[in-house]
Amino acid sequence: MPRAVTLFTGQWADLPFVDMCRKAADFGYDGLELACWGDHFDVAKALADDGYVKERWEILRRHDLTCFSISSHLVGQAICDPIDERHKAILPEEIWGDGDPEGVRQRAAQRMIETGQACRKFFDARPADAQEGFEPFAPVVNGFTGSSIWHSIYAFPPTSQEYWDKGFADFARRFKPILDAFDKVDVNFALEVHPTEIAFDIASARRALEAVGNHKRFGFNYDPSHLGYQGVDYIRFIHDFRDRIYHVHIKDAWWGHGDGTVGVFGGHTTFADPRRYWDFRSPGRGDVDFEEVIVALTDIGYSGPLSVEWEDSRMDREHGAEEACELVRGLDFPRSEIAFDAQFDR
Repeated sequence: MPRAVTLFTGQWADLPFVDMCRKAADFGYDGLELACWGDHFDVAKALADDGYVKERWEILRRHDLTCFSISSHLVGQAICDPIDERHKAILPEEIWGDGDPEGVRQRAAQRMIETGQACRKFFDARPADAQEGFEPFAPVVNGFTGSSIWHSIYAFPPTSQEYWDKGFADFARRFKPILDAFDKVDVNFALEVHPTEIAFDIASARRALEAVGNHKRFGFNYDPSHLGYQGVDYIRFIHDFRDRIYHVHIKDAWWGHGDGTVGVFGGHTTFADPRRYWDFRSPGRGDVDFEEVIVALTDIGYSGPLSVEWEDSRMDREHGAEEACELVRGLDFPRSEIAFDAQFDR
């Protein structure tokens, strides 16, 4: 079977859910990856009101759409981060509270536990026809972890391994209870490996897995865009973590551009500044080789959704989302069930 092509709604949270569904259907998508902000998926409502999750599915199915995952990047960021005023802008009021950093982190962790519970409730309410034509796929919450040690990434003043060990221990202490709670409801957590998170490349992803004792509920939302501009081998990531890729983002970036005044750390410039060495681009417009990505995902047996996370400050998002859907459909293919040269044995 071909893989489902979905659209992540995180960059579309300004739109009402019904409008988002209508647009995604018009663009040609099979479904949505629902952001837990805007009005797309409300964790508290999902837990409190049985009718809420049923209504979400009714709206999706009315537009011939399905869903395989929800995403909680904003709340997740606050679980391990040093908290400052930037977090207030992205967090629900009840999570921010009085802004006391440790209180924010604890409330964010509890909300992530609740997100796993809401995810299970949502997918338990999935209509029988919502996954027809696609391979079975375990419910997943995609998200961020934040990091208490990201600020020390460039090692001056000199940073010891003991210092970084404390950061991974902090991550493990905060996330193991979340992962245990996810296990109770049979839901996976998929970290989007990303600068500012506890894992941002292959080496730190391995270390994060070790920190949580290779907990079976901890895996990755594979996104090549965040690896490529760092110089990380994004195809090797697929093979190295073949059993831990719980979800996939189709997102592009280019690198090696700019005027030579801004490096990989961004130079405190904003996206789309022409001086930048790297920037996010609409899928197919950057430097990620998605042909290789699709082949590698096929080689490891990944049959879940290919979820377009659309970001390109230079392009109209509706044009880009529709173009991206067409691109992914053109690149993807169903896995062969036979060896192509088997007929020579007959």
